[in-house]
Amino acid sequence: MKTLRSLDRNFRYEFEKLLKRGDNVTKEVHREVDTILEEVRLRGDKAVQKYNEKFDEFPAEKFAVSKAEIKKAYKQVSKEDFAALELAASRIESFHKNQEYKSFETSKEGMKIGQIVRPLERIGLYVPGGKASYPSSVLMNAIPARVAGVKNIIMATPFLKGECAPSVLVAADLAKIDTVYKMGGAQAIGAMAYGTNQIKKVDKIVGPGNIYVAYAKRLVFGQVDIDMIAGPSELLIIADQEAPPAWVAADLLSQAEHDEEAFTVLITFNSNYAHRVEGEIRKQLRSLARKKIAENSIKNRSFIIVAKNLKESIELANEFAPEHLELAIKDPESVLDQVQNAGAIFMGYHTPEACGDYIAGPSHVLPTTGNARFGSPLSVLDFLKTSSVIEFNQKALKSFSDPIIRLAEMEGLQAHGYSVSIRSKATK
Repeated sequence: MKTLRSLDRNFRYEFEKLLKRGDNVTKEVHREVDTILEEVRLRGDKAVQKYNEKFDEFPAEKFAVSKAEIKKAYKQVSKEDFAALELAASRIESFHKNQEYKSFETSKEGMKIGQIVRPLERIGLYVPGGKASYPSSVLMNAIPARVAGVKNIIMATPFLKGECAPSVLVAADLAKIDTVYKMGGAQAIGAMAYGTNQIKKVDKIVGPGNIYVAYAKRLVFGQVDIDMIAGPSELLIIADQEAPPAWVAADLLSQAEHDEEAFTVLITFNSNYAHRVEGEIRKQLRSLARKKIAENSIKNRSFIIVAKNLKESIELANEFAPEHLELAIKDPESVLDQVQNAGAIFMGYHTPEACGDYIAGPSHVLPTTGNARFGSPLSVLDFLKTSSVIEFNQKALKSFSDPIIRLAEMEGLQAHGYSVSIRSKATK
């Protein structure tokens, strides 16, 4: 891991490079995704089938997963795994039921003004299926939508050589997803955004994916809404010397094993402690099933920052605005109000980031690449829309006609003003 020290002369230069960690979409990715989306828009199901065969070696003409396939998946999932999925689903639902956003109406001076809150009609969820299977992503995306009252939820996931992890299909059933479609990549995003004969167009697309999926979501935004443009997973840990180095190392590796592009950062106040954590990482890497992936991530995308003190550590973390922030310190509560930018905050020595990934309850869909400066975790609110309701009676229109007309005249919009004055004259 590369080590930066805040007192070094070139620290700001190196740290600024860390802050610019967004995905660099190559021209090749641009061209390929543009081509796929355009072909899906024009040729629909035939294009989806073509790219399913090309990328996933799956040429089937029918994309929807059958009830028989869901039933088979249940038989392939152990009782213990099902119990864990069921518990996670229950906790995610319980948490998101606390997120309320209500309609309201006020009446005053002859006016009624208010807001109507309605759920989206139809959403599409993308679930990756390449280097790993992610049943947790199914639950974390679909359950907030269901709590919000979304009527129809579909899901797209790759079927590599016709196969999908049974746990993903069981999670989809637990989350009450209406239909699962066998399709991945940019072609799946295009199918959900534009619609095909087999797949009805959705109102919003959510869920993580590789750079092709992320760029496809960016391009279809406007045709449909999207949750966010997610970059590689990232974790920043602020650790004092009482945090066991083996625990901190395990947490860093838990992010590094996601993929080679995952970002991991440790901020501490002692060089010797940093060396101890590095030693633990080397030791734990030896027995890691995804050793090669984690090793590449640690080598190329991981950093240790030796800061002056806790105050500076939090300032640096706020600049970095991480997806996940662990406060592996003795009294995290005392500094919580100083943390301004983080997707999710994990408090104390006994709260590894994995708790949030699976069982705590809040959605693990979080802003990445510094977007926690302005972004928030996926929530029930992401699946709601509002309409303003405005009603003036005769007296109210007359009372407010002058300022409305004046504002219209300031903007040179004569017909705006006249639409008010013509009514005022008629009621004199």
